[in-house]
Amino acid sequence: MDKLLQGKTALVTGAAKRIGRSIALALAQRGANVAITYLASQAEAEKTIRALAARDVDALAIRCDLRDPESMQQTMTSVIEEFGRLDLLVNNAGIFESEALEDISVEQWDAMFATNTRAPFLMAKAAHPHLRAAKGRILNIGSLGGLHPWATHAHYCTSKAALHMLSKTMAKAWAPEISVNCIAPGMIVQGEVEEAYENFARKTPMQRNGTADDVAAAAIFFATAPHFITGQLLAVDGGLGL
Repeated sequence: MDKLLQGKTALVTGAAKRIGRSIALALAQRGANVAITYLASQAEAEKTIRALAARDVDALAIRCDLRDPESMQQTMTSVIEEFGRLDLLVNNAGIFESEALEDISVEQWDAMFATNTRAPFLMAKAAHPHLRAAKGRILNIGSLGGLHPWATHAHYCTSKAALHMLSKTMAKAWAPEISVNCIAPGMIVQGEVEEAYENFARKTPMQRNGTADDVAAAAIFFATAPHFITGQLLAVDGGLGL
């Protein structure tokens, strides 16, 4: 496989497992050194670091509380101390929750925005001088829910819609040094699939649900595509949103 990212450094938040892990591994497969963050998933993070190192790159796992601005700044400091540069920030970490709109509490609303919207903003701010120096890139992981209203996920959908707009705003504000794009995954499944997910697969034009590797492939596109591509939102949903 072409080492298109040889000598580059990427930071992927929330990458101990699931989509973040797949993105981190795909970046390493193409030669990037990779730092990942985790909060409670230390065992999974250690396993991911071993998998990254097996791809002959340098890897670092950092415990980071994305609700805490100081923790995010410390994470960025650790990345620069370890690797000396940052070329790509992937704001992947997020939380998901179902709740009837009328039952969403202030605490639930604030927690959703703290992780899904405020954290990418603060992490991007912390990364800004380093990405500007490297003429780097930011990739935010949004959601199909940020494009379509899901009645029982109002706080989630709204937080992701805000992230989509933040991505476009950052792309305009930080050009030409930094390109900023966003991926909006649809129904992504791993492992055993419940009947509810099978229903989504039947509704999807491509007749299947997505995988973490589908999202990772889109991430590689934005990580290696011309720097001129910026401010774009790419749905990875098999046509579910059509």
